[in-house]
Amino acid sequence: MRIGHGYDAHRFGTQRPFVLGGVRIPTDLRIDAHSDGDTLAHAVIDALFGAAGMRDIGAAYPDTDPAYEGADSMALLSDAARRVRDAGFFVEYIDCTVVAQAPRMAAYIGEMRRRIAAACEVDPSRVNVKATTEEHMGFTGTLTGLAAHAVCLLEE
Repeated sequence: MRIGHGYDAHRFGTQRPFVLGGVRIPTDLRIDAHSDGDTLAHAVIDALFGAAGMRDIGAAYPDTDPAYEGADSMALLSDAARRVRDAGFFVEYIDCTVVAQAPRMAAYIGEMRRRIAAACEVDPSRVNVKATTEEHMGFTGTLTGLAAHAVCLLEE
């Protein structure tokens, strides 16, 4: 077994609609990012790559490459999961935490789990997504941005 941790954060701004875990969430908040800014998908990608002993998301899908401008992060996650499978690993479990003061996530968690599972070609029972706030502290609490952590367990 191998474990990997991923973390990502994005600033709120004016560029992209709010997409998290492959789900477009209706809100006035927008995300500044080179890709679609799906912070949760990016954290999961880094967790998968970390557990497999691969380089990070920036090495695989650099934000300096115009090919990834506005990229669908779920397509990137699907590609990352394929790379991990091709390296001889099976996704045993993925556990994620979104850190954001707003918007409220509860109504979207089930769909995020399903979309992450589909991108990784695993049963949704192998994916968990949680959300929390930082009680108005730090950059997430002051609505400057959001963050996500992901941990994954791979089996060789």
